[in-house]
Amino acid sequence: MTLVAGIDAGTQSVKVVVYDAQSCQLRATASAALELISGDDGSREQHPQAWMDAVEQCFARIDPQLRQGIAALAVSGQQHGLVALDADGNVLAPAKLWCDTSSSAECEEIMQALGGAQGCIEAAGNPILAGYTASKIRWTRKHRPQAYAALATILLPHDYLNFRLTGERFMEYGDASGTGWLDVRSRQWSAPLLKAIDPDRDLSQCLPPLVSNDSSFAILPAMADRLGLSHAVRIAVGGGDNMMAAIGTGAVVPGRLAMSLGTSGTLFAYADQPVVDEHGAWAAFCSSSGGWLPLICTMNCTVATETVASTLGFSSRDGDPMITSTTPGADGLTMLPFFNGERTPDLPEAKASLHGMDMRNMSPAHLYRAAMEGATFSLRFGYDAFVAAGMQFDRILLTGGGANSPAWRQMVADVFGLPVQVPQQTEGAAFGAALQALWSLQATAAGADSLVEVVNRHVHHDPAQAHLPDASRRTAYQQSYKRYLKHLHDTHGVGGDR
Repeated sequence: MTLVAGIDAGTQSVKVVVYDAQSCQLRATASAALELISGDDGSREQHPQAWMDAVEQCFARIDPQLRQGIAALAVSGQQHGLVALDADGNVLAPAKLWCDTSSSAECEEIMQALGGAQGCIEAAGNPILAGYTASKIRWTRKHRPQAYAALATILLPHDYLNFRLTGERFMEYGDASGTGWLDVRSRQWSAPLLKAIDPDRDLSQCLPPLVSNDSSFAILPAMADRLGLSHAVRIAVGGGDNMMAAIGTGAVVPGRLAMSLGTSGTLFAYADQPVVDEHGAWAAFCSSSGGWLPLICTMNCTVATETVASTLGFSSRDGDPMITSTTPGADGLTMLPFFNGERTPDLPEAKASLHGMDMRNMSPAHLYRAAMEGATFSLRFGYDAFVAAGMQFDRILLTGGGANSPAWRQMVADVFGLPVQVPQQTEGAAFGAALQALWSLQATAAGADSLVEVVNRHVHHDPAQAHLPDASRRTAYQQSYKRYLKHLHDTHGVGGDR
């Protein structure tokens, strides 16, 4: 029996899964909640020790015999967060997270130093967004000067957990590409970006080595004892949560588009070469499977349906009858669902709006459908950018809370005109980490399976949740999507009739 484990350290919780590679079944799952430290200035922070405490809580809830049988594990972590360590490995300050917007001014300062967003894209492949780690470094220099003076090592959240597990400081290319200072084309640190962050200090001295995705490390014996694991456990390199979710859903070859319907919506796909947009329309990340992972994020997905449902006094879990009682296009009602501003398209100050209201469509069911359609059309807007860049897809791999809705799954199939599949393992990031750990056990052996072969063998989809596009509904959605684009253009000056 080969047992492997995946740890997913997210913003709200830490999850651990134990997977039996012989029976292709999860043997155990555990989770522990995390607290978020929020400030009025947009700061969102967590104490790194809380992640480690949550990992220990999760393993303590798993049967000791199972724990002793684990041969390898890997960590998936929320991207972009800054963990600053001193020379002795001590944490210097709370970790600033991906959702921290307090460093927006520093983003502009970094980009101005390179002649604007275009200069950043030319230097490393991405503009510097508030979520990325680069601005958090510059913010720390300004607002936590003592911590910055003592800074010896820059780590990301999943890197920090690897450090605690192994005693080693290292990064891998997928998560590292979310810092903003990795040149995704050459897979090397960008000297111009690092200088733009701090022209007076060589920040490359604070960066750990980059290691390949087939690397693995020994666990610290003391840490193995604390977690109830064997001293022989290997720690694979893991990666960012989107990179691990790509593995866990099967998006490791071109043509498979992963879509997550969560609070925010994401689209990402494997590419075997860098996919950089000259205008920064998407995040040009590396994958944790040896390639690249262009990614599009929308800020308003289930937040739109949840907001409408709660406002109207029902639960989104009861929303599917609302969809089935109305027709595609919501009888002319269109929502631009920008309750949180928007990233795709880039409209950080945008507000949500309703268009085309009349006596016929002002009902709870129509409003709920308009919210779901608006969230789906926002993802379609990003998808169109992928297609315009020459990317082609033959299926959508759907995850996230919204994937639990049959009506939403069918809507995605109809709006995108592609078959929809839902992975059997719902914890895509944790499961992806477990599969990377499995692959790492034999990655360097002669005749070993590739990561793609491992994924194809172990990632299965639920046939009961599969959907094919319906031709008649697809035609109706094409018309309502055009209406969405027109309102988007008229209101914000972007989009237009495609």
